[in-house]
Amino acid sequence: MLNSTITIKIKQRLNKLDSQDYDNIECWSVVEAFNKAQVEWSRRQLHGINLVKEGDEQSTRRKDDLQVLMETSQLPLADQDYYYSGTLPVDYLQWKRVDVFAKKGCCENRRMTVYFAEEGNVNLLLRDKQKQPNFEWAETFATLKGGAVNIYTNKDFDVAEANLIYYRQPIKIQIQGCVDPYTSVQSTVNVPCEFKDDIIEVIIDEAVSILAGDIESGNQFSRGTETAERNN
Repeated sequence: MLNSTITIKIKQRLNKLDSQDYDNIECWSVVEAFNKAQVEWSRRQLHGINLVKEGDEQSTRRKDDLQVLMETSQLPLADQDYYYSGTLPVDYLQWKRVDVFAKKGCCENRRMTVYFAEEGNVNLLLRDKQKQPNFEWAETFATLKGGAVNIYTNKDFDVAEANLIYYRQPIKIQIQGCVDPYTSVQSTVNVPCEFKDDIIEVIIDEAVSILAGDIESGNQFSRGTETAERNN
């Protein structure tokens, strides 16, 4: 869907398409509201706090809607004695899994089963013979801390490679000739929304409710919120 179409649809639903009063919506407001709506919609679907209580990959629709945000990134690894640390990508939104390939002695590239664990339980997990990292059983665990993935080895093996599978932030739309509200620089190109048209329609309703709340338009706020949820 073209950005110009998104803009028209948002103004139409706010009843400001031909408005010349003080509530006239600027293009940067449309960009900011739509990009905010993208993030809010994505987080709600991933967490399962939508109307049908479905999180990521809990139904065919969730798999289909959210697959565009799933990425694979090779982590830059740093040896931290008993674990390896890899910085999260700048567009990271939510964890999915991490694929780890370990080596020990003459055995290389063993694919490990990695469990996502809580940072507060690290000491207990390292002491537990059933749960601590083990190259022979090809099992270990990982945590998130300080913007990095920590893959624990307990000095039993080395990590040769780690690939993070994650949900990223949606790409922010830009409207050519409009001042980007995130950089305060005029956009020189159009950056369209990456979602399918049916999802964009839902996000438009989400953006309308955000803008309606900003201008204290109660009817449009209620309609946008209800429509966005009803079509999820």
